[in-house]
Amino acid sequence: MADAKNTLRITQVKSSIGRKGDQGKTLRALGLGKIGRTVDQVDNESVRGMIFKVKHLVEVEEL
Repeated sequence: MADAKNTLRITQVKSSIGRKGDQGKTLRALGLGKIGRTVDQVDNESVRGMIFKVKHLVEVEEL
């Protein structure tokens, strides 16, 4: 189900300080929390929705 083709590399590039609290919680749910931290997540609708919520704080790369 989760192939290497269906993976996203998400990197936090901006801080969640001064943002709404739910955006910080969304970053934590993605496995982020500090600038420069990178995680690989499976590409599905729920992860895409979380990325959309914090798109101004992260960079996304398809693997």
